[in-house]
Amino acid sequence: MLITQSAGKFLKRNSTIHLGDSTIDLSIPIVMGIVNITPDSFYDGGKMEDEKTMLTAVEQMISAGVSVIDVGAVSTRPGADPISTKMELGRLLPAVQSIRKEFPEIPISIDTFRSWVAVRVIDEIGPVIVNDISGGALDSKMFETIGKLQMPYILSHIQGTPRDMQDDPQYDDLIKDISSYFAEKVKRLTKLGVKDVILDPGFGFGKNLDHNYDLLNRLDSFKVFQLPVMVGLSRKSMIWKALDIEPETALNGTTVANTLALMGGADILRVHDVKEAVEAVKIFCEIKATLI
Repeated sequence: MLITQSAGKFLKRNSTIHLGDSTIDLSIPIVMGIVNITPDSFYDGGKMEDEKTMLTAVEQMISAGVSVIDVGAVSTRPGADPISTKMELGRLLPAVQSIRKEFPEIPISIDTFRSWVAVRVIDEIGPVIVNDISGGALDSKMFETIGKLQMPYILSHIQGTPRDMQDDPQYDDLIKDISSYFAEKVKRLTKLGVKDVILDPGFGFGKNLDHNYDLLNRLDSFKVFQLPVMVGLSRKSMIWKALDIEPETALNGTTVANTLALMGGADILRVHDVKEAVEAVKIFCEIKATLI
């Protein structure tokens, strides 16, 4: 059960991310804004295909209080077909170059499961966070590459691949299975010299509706790793299916779910709607302040 006071009952967790010469402070939860440079993402596909629209969206996110911009060029919605590395880079590189040029101070995360894409982006624009939805499963060189690049890495849990992950996912014990997955992969990353690992339990990635809500209710289980935890709940089917609505009308449900995630120990909220998420963080911090 989610208990706000539980945040103080665990050993001190890693509360910073080192990105090049800068540090991202996680002592207060932060918001990561989603920028999808894709025609087919489940909610915002095709909305940011031109540079001007994309930069305007990023500017609005920054004004609303975003801390990191997460840019993705491959849809990972359930059933999504893969695209080539060439096509991914053709979408991603111009986008991150424009964002870095226009907003040089904002940290950038790239949503990719390909090590070569990470190498190319970092060669072009410098340090970024690498957000890999596959946890290294779709590119055997990813962990080794992250170790060499010394970039922060978001380690996500997934069962299967985007194409088949929702085909009747099964677990012996959801939290135990995900924890074992994290333990094994964090060990490998640590041996390779990766210093900044962020855990993403992967809401919607190989999980049915009951799995997702069990995961949200027991999110604080992952504090045992003493690593930052990121959640991506924004307008996902676990929200709009539960409410019998569509993604376009799932903002209120998203805010409720994000607030519960904060109570369960989330350090980063990955969202489409930055203003509302920032406000949720502020309200959560007011509640947390009363416990000190």
